[in-house]
Amino acid sequence: MFEKLRVPLGKTLDLSDYDPAEKPLAGESKDDDKARMADLAVKLDELQTLLHANNRHRVLLVLQGMDTSGKDGTIRAVFQNVDPLGVRVANFKAPTPIELSRDFLWRVHMAVPAAGELAIFNRSHYEDVLITRVHDWIDAQECKRRYAHINNFERLLADSHTTIVKCFLHISPEEQRKRLQERIDDPNKHWKFELGDLKERSFWPQYMKAYEAALSATSTEYAPWYIVPSDSKRHRNLMVAELLVAAMSGLKLSYPPARPELTGMKVE
Repeated sequence: MFEKLRVPLGKTLDLSDYDPAEKPLAGESKDDDKARMADLAVKLDELQTLLHANNRHRVLLVLQGMDTSGKDGTIRAVFQNVDPLGVRVANFKAPTPIELSRDFLWRVHMAVPAAGELAIFNRSHYEDVLITRVHDWIDAQECKRRYAHINNFERLLADSHTTIVKCFLHISPEEQRKRLQERIDDPNKHWKFELGDLKERSFWPQYMKAYEAALSATSTEYAPWYIVPSDSKRHRNLMVAELLVAAMSGLKLSYPPARPELTGMKVE
């Protein structure tokens, strides 16, 4: 199941081959999906506790996608039962003047997970090969160099006991239109809407081309990309949770050895 949605290594990606409305994990009913999501949330909490107790491994979840693809909603749903002290979310918006005066990975490296920590990138270093390429702020040669820098950066993280799970939240332009319209029609959602969202939407074909190039160039054995069909919010959440639980379970973590000197100790 996961292999089908994993971006193939060394091949040119065509996003039209992936259906944003697909639901490969869907149960027989909505209640089944909700029950499965609840189970995964509990399992994720258990795995994060082991990660923290082990204090050696690190986990990084990267969420990328077009506006309204559901990065915030995914975080709320997937981590609903996880101790907030063990999870950190990093948001990457337009770089500040201080950040622009340094290399593009400088601000990202400071946000990577520490030992025993699970970090989530809500957008990420990939912004620097997506919006920058779509608007020709960097040329093709510089973009290619950045792909190489990103691969080396992620190799460094992987060599430092970091498990990297990268998810492209894949929605259709029609689903994005619906979600943007909902924000406009509901006054309580106006805070989520920016006029710039409509401008960026007009570059949809260019963004798809940029994503295809970036995902093809940076899906590796140590940091693979997965295309998560995201027209269905429920399925999107299930898919990300399943991927993360599978990756963390694969670490086969255990609690540190018991301390013999504590055997039989009584607290007065």
